[in-house]
Amino acid sequence: MADPVPAIPQPWVIYCDGSAMPNPGRMGMGAVLTEPNGTRHTLSQATNTRGCNNEAELLALMAALRELQTRGATALLVYCDNSILVEQLGGVDVKPIARLAALFDDARALLRSFDHASLEWIPCHRNGEADALARAALGILPRRPVKSSKNRR
Repeated sequence: MADPVPAIPQPWVIYCDGSAMPNPGRMGMGAVLTEPNGTRHTLSQATNTRGCNNEAELLALMAALRELQTRGATALLVYCDNSILVEQLGGVDVKPIARLAALFDDARALLRSFDHASLEWIPCHRNGEADALARAALGILPRRPVKSSKNRR
């Protein structure tokens, strides 16, 4: 009889976003971290450096991952609305962004530090809370919801 396959633990869920105002400019990071039991935590923090929106997104992800390391998480599911970040970190064969290569390497190392990690792109309208937290870190009001006659998912 074969050894049973160990069960993957229930993941923490992360919604992360970053803002740069102007772009490039001051950077804010936002994240919503949800424990497997449903308990939610938020992160809203400005950086002391200037950079572009892609850099802010990476820093937000890395801050969330470091927080989960300190909380002992082993499995996670990350949602992000930045397609460049997801492509660069998702193993897709894409040309690296030289200016941000070291940050992407650091983010990859952090993701590999977890037993199970998945990163998925979502549309901006599904990442509103993390976006609002990133903007709040910079003292900027949340974006107004876009009114549409179509049903959004």
